[in-house]
Amino acid sequence: MHDLIIRGGSIVDGTGSQAYSGDIAVDSDQIVQVGEVDGAARQEIDAQGLLVTPGWVDIHTHYDGQAMWDPYLTPSSWHGCTSVVMGNCGVGFAPVTPGNEDWLIELMESVEDIPGSALSEGLDWRWQSFPEYLDALETQDRAIDIGTQVPHCAVRAYVMGERCLSEPIANPEDIESMSKIVEEGLNAGALGFSTSRTVVHRTKSGEEVPGTFAGENELYGIAEGMQRSGHGVFQMASDLGEQDGDLRWMSELSKNYGVPVSVNLFQNDGRPTQYREILQKMRSANQSGAQVFAQVSGRTAGLLLCLDGTMHPFMSKPAYREIRHLPKAERIRKMREPEIRRAILKPDERRLSVQQKLYLEGWHKMFRLGDPPNYEPSQSECFEERAKTEGVTPEELAYDTLLEFDGNGLIYFPLLNYANYNFEPSYEMMQSPDIHFGGSDGGAHCGAICDVSLPTFNLAYWSRDRDKGSRLPIEFIVHKQTMGTASLHGLHDRGCLKPGYLADINLIDFEQLNVAAPKMAFDLPTDARRLIQKASGYHATVKSGEVIFRDGEPTGKLPGNLIRGPQGLNQ
Repeated sequence: MHDLIIRGGSIVDGTGSQAYSGDIAVDSDQIVQVGEVDGAARQEIDAQGLLVTPGWVDIHTHYDGQAMWDPYLTPSSWHGCTSVVMGNCGVGFAPVTPGNEDWLIELMESVEDIPGSALSEGLDWRWQSFPEYLDALETQDRAIDIGTQVPHCAVRAYVMGERCLSEPIANPEDIESMSKIVEEGLNAGALGFSTSRTVVHRTKSGEEVPGTFAGENELYGIAEGMQRSGHGVFQMASDLGEQDGDLRWMSELSKNYGVPVSVNLFQNDGRPTQYREILQKMRSANQSGAQVFAQVSGRTAGLLLCLDGTMHPFMSKPAYREIRHLPKAERIRKMREPEIRRAILKPDERRLSVQQKLYLEGWHKMFRLGDPPNYEPSQSECFEERAKTEGVTPEELAYDTLLEFDGNGLIYFPLLNYANYNFEPSYEMMQSPDIHFGGSDGGAHCGAICDVSLPTFNLAYWSRDRDKGSRLPIEFIVHKQTMGTASLHGLHDRGCLKPGYLADINLIDFEQLNVAAPKMAFDLPTDARRLIQKASGYHATVKSGEVIFRDGEPTGKLPGNLIRGPQGLNQ
């Protein structure tokens, strides 16, 4: 008798092959039979009319703190994720020198917009070294699997102390120490190393984060440590194309040390076709023996502006500042008063920087998100264009949008991947042979971004709903966020519905699959805020043979584990 049989579903197995109707038998935590399954099971699930897919593998999250207190790693698990990789972009909490804990919290707060109060309350700092951090993670019960990476900022601070910020060029002794720490972390089970080379990432005091301009000798020295360990991905947030030579050294590092490199890639408004040049260079590098991959997103990289969030267009207006301290209900009541409305909407006479004008007055790229959310609006729907046709100002449209839904309205501000007001760049990038799906940032950017729904959105929008351009096959989307993402980190035991693989499975009512509008919740430790987004259409999610969610509700089963290093197939 099997432990679980899923009967009669439309199986999309994660390989990219055509969907087919069949059954899946599970014993313990593994799939043992696929196709026509005879006999009985202790538990059966009728999957007639449902898609049956592998659980999603999300390789770009920031649950480094949340993993210590949230067994479900929401919102990721709400969206069918059964494995996540955290520790991206060079920020994390190990190794740590005693007394430097608050600095690492401040760095995570400034880079990833995770409330410092929640991190201070939720972390107990039972560790100093990275292996000790892994040991602490392993003691926590959880519903899904987590893997992590050694963060450059923490390593640099541990080795160099205060010099980690003031000295971009590390000395040979520093490099040797960092190389050994990374090797130690990988040997203990880390899946890779991460760093940041974007000037967008800054400390609380406004400096570039440690390692932003690290010399090539430092990067190669770390790669040498990765080579000694025998595995690991070199992950990086980068201003690709802005720092001369980035693609060159990435290619050389990958070829010389046998290390896969994964770096984020978006379309930039200022250079709207540059992503094609970068993909072409990656293709050439990989044809010559490198392993350099772009992490790309199925929609824009943008901000959500709201009254409870990190920013909105009126946050610095003198008239708004006078009432911002009020409880939300009172603040909204005041904002509806004609006199206060006029005062807040009064033209701003301050001299704003170019960046300030973009964030506070970028009406040409600001839209009403709505419910259900519209992530691919036309140019005519931006506040600037609507104002022309509706006989009002963009400011008025933005103001009224914020006050929608009892003051929970959202302004959608797509900064990247939207230079031409459509998803064609994403469509093009997603089909490149040198990319992996990423960019969800689960657990991060709590007050301004909510892209954790990407696995759900990708399947529903790209395979069913998109009417402003071409769609993508269900089988393609499923493959890219299962086997495709798992393979980057050597997780060859998941992401596929075949015998021997982990029984990580989603049962999806495809016609009902949707993302809800994001909303602000105050459910982090200390009641700190975060944007969350739920999904509909997940009939069940199975992790390692256990049903962890039914119709969006947790079952209480916690079969998840810490992933230690690459995983092979059990057959």
